[in-house]
Amino acid sequence: MKHPLASAARCIVILLLLAGFVVAQPAAGTAPAPVSVAPPRVLIVVAHPDDEFCFAATVYEITHNLGGTVDQLVITNGEGGYRYSLLAESFYGVALTDEAIGRAAIPEIRKRELMEAGRILGISNHFFLDQLDLRYTLDIEEVLNQHWSPGVVLSDIERRLAAGNYDFVFTLFPSPQTHGGHKAAAITALNAVQRSAGRKAVVLGCQASRSGAETQPSWKGFESAAHPFSVLPQLFVTDRTVKFGFRNALDYQIIANWVIAAHKSQGAFQGAMNRVDRENFAILESDAADEVKRTDALFHALAEQAAHPKGVGAGKR
Repeated sequence: MKHPLASAARCIVILLLLAGFVVAQPAAGTAPAPVSVAPPRVLIVVAHPDDEFCFAATVYEITHNLGGTVDQLVITNGEGGYRYSLLAESFYGVALTDEAIGRAAIPEIRKRELMEAGRILGISNHFFLDQLDLRYTLDIEEVLNQHWSPGVVLSDIERRLAAGNYDFVFTLFPSPQTHGGHKAAAITALNAVQRSAGRKAVVLGCQASRSGAETQPSWKGFESAAHPFSVLPQLFVTDRTVKFGFRNALDYQIIANWVIAAHKSQGAFQGAMNRVDRENFAILESDAADEVKRTDALFHALAEQAAHPKGVGAGKR
């Protein structure tokens, strides 16, 4: 015969479990639970100071809205940018467009400008490899074999990846028409990730565009047996025009323009203000089987929080 107290206890437990199940269900018509991702760790790998402009809104949102950490590794010293520094000569008091003077002075100036842009974006650490920025070229081989010290950049990126335990690597998409330095930075970053041990970072190549003109970044015309890579078909987009703040008067284009303004020595770069409003990312395929899932979760979280950036006083009211 069953003990009446034991039967009563079992009934109470069942009722409690049922009550808990009912409480756990979302009410009809409620929104789904928000996308939750651990604060991401990102390493930017670029050839030049100011290349971070392509990711400006995405990086700002990661550091400010998701509480993530972003570091940046810049491969060259940016000396080749002296040609565009006429307007900055009076600002800095240096004859920057004189090649000898400019190449000597520009690297330090551009580092300071990059640090200011990094402060705007919330970048935690900057790493400079100080490789030469000799001249503009589309030829990746020229950059890798004549401009940069062979083998040095790859090993330095590998060490940084090992030390930083990053989830994502941001770089510029190595399209055929882009600077050979951009191509070399992207390919070297991808190679470093593929050679890394353990869970690999997802490598995302960025191209910026105007609204309505988003296209899948293409590497057609750049196929090379020496530098093979593939591009996954998904396109992940950050919209700089998302509105927020008082009367929805603000957007992330403001942040992108602040970043441009920080690079005063690059006069031609200033003309990029408001020219693009989409940051388009494609995955440069690595060995990680879950790279699409991880990237999709990141960009869903970014989109969800985009209209709710946190100010200094957040949570104190």
